[in-house]
Amino acid sequence: MIDQIKVFVQSGTGGDGMVAFRREKYIPHGGPYGGDGGRGGDVIFKVEPALNTLSPFARKIHFKAGSGMRGASAAKTGKSADNMVVLVPPGTVVKDAETNMILADLVKAGEQAIIVKGGRGGRGNMHFASSRNQAPRVAEKGEPGEEKWVILELRLIADVGIVGVPNAGKSTLLSVISNARPKIADYPFTTLEPNLGVVIYDDLDLVIADIPGLVEGAHMGVGLGHSFLRHVQRTRLIVHLLNGASDDPLADYNQINVELSLFDDKMSEKPQIVVLNKMDIPEVAAKWETIRAELRARGVEPLAISAATTENVKPLIQRVFETMASVPTASPFLDEMPVYELNEDEMGFFIVQEKTGTYRVKGKRIERAANMTYWDYEEAVLRFHTILETLGISQALKNAGVEEGDTVIIGEHELEWTV
Repeated sequence: MIDQIKVFVQSGTGGDGMVAFRREKYIPHGGPYGGDGGRGGDVIFKVEPALNTLSPFARKIHFKAGSGMRGASAAKTGKSADNMVVLVPPGTVVKDAETNMILADLVKAGEQAIIVKGGRGGRGNMHFASSRNQAPRVAEKGEPGEEKWVILELRLIADVGIVGVPNAGKSTLLSVISNARPKIADYPFTTLEPNLGVVIYDDLDLVIADIPGLVEGAHMGVGLGHSFLRHVQRTRLIVHLLNGASDDPLADYNQINVELSLFDDKMSEKPQIVVLNKMDIPEVAAKWETIRAELRARGVEPLAISAATTENVKPLIQRVFETMASVPTASPFLDEMPVYELNEDEMGFFIVQEKTGTYRVKGKRIERAANMTYWDYEEAVLRFHTILETLGISQALKNAGVEEGDTVIIGEHELEWTV
């Protein structure tokens, strides 16, 4: 599925105004009589519910509206051009490719937005007559149309998003609770695109999205991370599926939450239902009580299921609908449409040597990542070090002169530097 593409749009030029004079029998000195040019066509993006991908834009990326007709004599206005209506799927966000400014957030069926406006038709010479110049030989040319490259992003409109590390069993879970039939196999990254399914419970229904597995650095676009993460933005509830067969499901839990928060602050505010999967495996069932105790200590009440055998899947569905009943109904529109670029304000950092052997790293996102890391878990610490490497902080500290045994302070945490 194509969920981001760049296209070119160009509106039509307005028709030229006409220079003409009234020439009729018995009116020897008729005044100016040139008509106005017609309006150029707009390029309009309109939501078509039957579409669910941006695939049609892979075949055509240039969209140009027609120009208005020239004005005629006898004060006749030229014909305006038809607007070009481009159909897009629900959930399409349109951004200016040059400035990254959000131009439209198209969600509802039939909703539309003018992306580039057609040029105004030029005025004919009849508009330029005055007491001092009663026979003007001047008219306006039509206003040129607008043109720009725009980026289309598809962000799924789902009530619930299932997230987790690769191979956690998200697709299997979606297939057993809904009408979706996603591709399923026992290896990571089977799902390379989001899947949607409708879950029915009594007389209620919800749309649930299976979001492809996140990997370390997803918030920076690693492993197509941006493509995956943007689909979680419109969801009202997150089902966080843990891979019970993982070496450290709790470290995976921390990793996913860090990635979500680093991508968008508001992700951490979404309610979550945490679920341990693969309880049909004896080794997983044996460590369930330990994992549950650890999560409860963090204020999380988890569930345990086997998507493969459907064990405890019904209680999960009940919990989802009960939780959704208490979640405020929010607009599918994003109130503030953030632009996810690796800019200095968000991803930047700087290093201050406070005294000999003590360095402080300051930066909005790295401090947030430090505050969200569970330092009691070795794998979580190793993942944090990976973030330091990825952002270039480790190299910057070395350039600043850090040595083994020195203290590195990030946010509220003091770390001992090791080589």
